[in-house]
Amino acid sequence: MAMACAASTALAQSSKETITVYTALEKEQLGPYKAAFEKAHPDIEIAWLRDSPGIILARLLAEKDNPRADVVWGVPLMHLVSLEKLGMLEPYAPKDYEKLKPRFRDAKNPPAWTGMDTWMSLICFNTVEAKKRNIPAPETWADLAKPVYKGQITMPNPASSHTGYMAVNHWKQSMGDKAWSFMDGLHENVALYTHSGSKPCKMAATGEYVIGISTDITSPQLKAKGAPIDIILPKDKTGWDIEATAIIKGTKKLKAAQALADFAVSKAANDQYNKFMAIVAYPGEFETPKAYPPGAEAAMAEQDLTASALGREALTAEWVKRYDGKSEPKSN
Repeated sequence: MAMACAASTALAQSSKETITVYTALEKEQLGPYKAAFEKAHPDIEIAWLRDSPGIILARLLAEKDNPRADVVWGVPLMHLVSLEKLGMLEPYAPKDYEKLKPRFRDAKNPPAWTGMDTWMSLICFNTVEAKKRNIPAPETWADLAKPVYKGQITMPNPASSHTGYMAVNHWKQSMGDKAWSFMDGLHENVALYTHSGSKPCKMAATGEYVIGISTDITSPQLKAKGAPIDIILPKDKTGWDIEATAIIKGTKKLKAAQALADFAVSKAANDQYNKFMAIVAYPGEFETPKAYPPGAEAAMAEQDLTASALGREALTAEWVKRYDGKSEPKSN
């Protein structure tokens, strides 16, 4: 009897179709998202390949002629715009796609991508250390160039962190060429540029530095755990991107990939996204995650995501030329 049960289990497992999903989601998101999808589709299993957004993009580009991913789920839309321009995405209109908020829908028919949620750059401010050092809370990005913050700021390197690029891209789009004057002043105050988007907020949370430019993913989690930080949404608006889903052209598992794309726009999937993110693609009332800053959606600046994607190489190259000297060493 035991042998029969074991054989039955093995048969069930072997009958599952495995799809390879490239993602830049945080590690703690992978388990819940995978479980929710596989509950809805017990015949399909997800095999994740997770890395930072930049590395995922580089890997996909390197595999252009021999794709190994079936789907990308939780990758910045700016990166998907670049892939679409190269003809690397398989257009597909998921079931009930039209229900999503307009910002999260590709205007083309059929769409090349679908949005999941929005994430943005913001300021983590250690209130305890600031009081000790008599440092005021900044209200705007422009404030960060003031001499009072000298040596007190860390931020992600935009050439290696998409979080860093969201901030730099926003400054360039909102300030024009004056952005370089602002970043010159900011650079005087920066102690370190990190290669991780979450690290600056973690450093602010421990009090190593007073200010960390980071994301609305990391900061509420740290604050909810008791970190002595205020989460500041600058009054001069902030940069953002959409986490999105797309099918990779050339997948040999198209039906399974379409099933995941269908799930990714569903209410059930958005309920999962909302456990980590406040602004999700599905309309209606959703909970605000614990310690999440109020007014986040109103703080999102107007920006051109296509221009953001296509201008990335030139903008980051100029940034590296000017400021890379304060970047932390890259780990092997």
